[in-house]
Amino acid sequence: MKQRITRRDFLNGTQVAIGASLVGPWAEVFGTDASKFTLSSDYYPPAKTGLRGSHAGSWETMHARVAGATWPAGAIEDDYDLVVVGGGISGLSAAHFYRHEKPAARILVLDNHDDFGGHAKRNEFQVNGRTHISYGGTESIDTPSDYSAISRDLLSDIGIDLQKFYEYFDQGLYDKMNLSYAIAFDQETYGERKLVTGYGSTPWEEFAAQTPLSAKAKADLVRAFTDTRDYLPGLNRSEKIALLSRISYRSYLKDYVKVDEQVLEMYQRWGMSYWCVGMDEVPAVDILGYTDGGGMPGLEHTVPRKSGRGSEPYIFHFPDGNASVARLLVRSLIPEAVPGTSMEDSVTARIDYSMLDQAGASLRIRLNSTAVNVAHTASSKAVDVTYVHSGKAHTVRAKKCIMACYNSAIPYICPDLPEKQKEGLAYNVKVPLTYTKVMVPNWRAFADLGTRFVYYTKDFYKQVELDYPVSIGNYPFGADPDQPMALHMCHVPYFDDIQGPEQWRAGRRQLLETPFATYEHHVRDQLDQALSGAGFDADRDITAITVNRWAHGYAYNPGLLWERDYTSDADKPWVQGRQPYGRISIANSDAGAAANTNSAISEAYRAVREALGS
Repeated sequence: MKQRITRRDFLNGTQVAIGASLVGPWAEVFGTDASKFTLSSDYYPPAKTGLRGSHAGSWETMHARVAGATWPAGAIEDDYDLVVVGGGISGLSAAHFYRHEKPAARILVLDNHDDFGGHAKRNEFQVNGRTHISYGGTESIDTPSDYSAISRDLLSDIGIDLQKFYEYFDQGLYDKMNLSYAIAFDQETYGERKLVTGYGSTPWEEFAAQTPLSAKAKADLVRAFTDTRDYLPGLNRSEKIALLSRISYRSYLKDYVKVDEQVLEMYQRWGMSYWCVGMDEVPAVDILGYTDGGGMPGLEHTVPRKSGRGSEPYIFHFPDGNASVARLLVRSLIPEAVPGTSMEDSVTARIDYSMLDQAGASLRIRLNSTAVNVAHTASSKAVDVTYVHSGKAHTVRAKKCIMACYNSAIPYICPDLPEKQKEGLAYNVKVPLTYTKVMVPNWRAFADLGTRFVYYTKDFYKQVELDYPVSIGNYPFGADPDQPMALHMCHVPYFDDIQGPEQWRAGRRQLLETPFATYEHHVRDQLDQALSGAGFDADRDITAITVNRWAHGYAYNPGLLWERDYTSDADKPWVQGRQPYGRISIANSDAGAAANTNSAISEAYRAVREALGS
């Protein structure tokens, strides 16, 4: 039954049901005593399944604040040197950097979720008495060679040895098993639902022959991949790059490669889990560096890739993604909360959440706590931070405050900011998406079909793929197809009639209003579509589903077609938004307009330097 809407908000122009009670979600965690912050010894969010990510209780208070609800500052309950709003990788990094400079500082980290790490979320499943781990958000340490020196040093400081991933990640496993990519064609566009394997691994003529494409579309697909012609004759490389930066990949395929509409539709949603928009909004030039899954056609002979050092392999992945980065940060801050001493043993360590918020500790991480007001005192010598925990407001005072939460929330939490800065913060519309993890007793169907990744041309989930083959410490990857695995499926709301950030605002509402049953239905339907030919039965073979729903997901991407050119960094809205304001500094990946861990760490370092110098 759909929940009756009793209150609404209009966050960034979207309308979302808030629900009748802001206290209810916490009753099962804390009981009715809202004055206690210490978590119980059996508190363990990674083991929860169902709707996670932006879970019930994590977003209602902030949405009520946006809708106009207020919580006046009360009596000061405690004093700190630093309060960090946001316990994701950026917030934890800020606490790490600040403590490094001021070891005796008293620091409080507040986070609205029931777990630390922000989008770096860990999912656990129990199968036959063994714990299986997967990632519910931030996936990997992507291209660490491109990280700032500050970010690389932090990873090293918390115990991450990047070179070890070359040993832990089995780069050749799926290739040795001849597992390639597959396309699941949809009924509406192609007249039948059909799975075709061998994308990028079989000759294109053979692959095309198996598809439900029309004769013309088959010929165009083969030509786009195999023809050696230059589709931009008469232009030098620089001129080609300039042109490809101004037009979409869909326009390039349509107007220059001149492929059939069915081929255009085949690729329209290809990058939804990466760019989170259709290919009619992605600059064609971006495809030059995109080689995943057998590649995309039409550019190989028009703009040949320059020879030189190849990019790093995509192997810097813990079994729980960058949740292990967050775990190691917490270990550096509160060692007693994360048993062990190495990056390997952090993977299997069971967090003692009761140690995160101990009375009298110099550093405390307070979960389930949503900041609703941050303001300087009358003397401007301190900052008062009011937050809601278990339905009740509390106020603490800090010498400095770092906002490491979503940019879009900061203008509501810090209403005294200059209007120009508020506009800059509001510009960064975060991208909604869902990472769904599906626990199955084995992945034999994939092996028998010869595929590792299925792309759906037009369906709820854009893909289903096998997990990354990484074994670390005492955690082994199930490399045998008869062993259990958590499959990965990604859903990003898609709209044919909305472009630009407005589609993400609409998508946010859609995610929050979609019940778990809908996500589950599409999991079962799409897995049966792709795998039933190899004996898979969703009713029999799915043992658990965790839907990591991120209504505010990836940080804003300024690289899409609608973004205007800026004469300098100072003109960029996110740069204007991240400026320090008195004793308040701003961190998070939004501040760098880049959805990656490097941005989260680098912006945290900048914010700490500003705080120390203010």
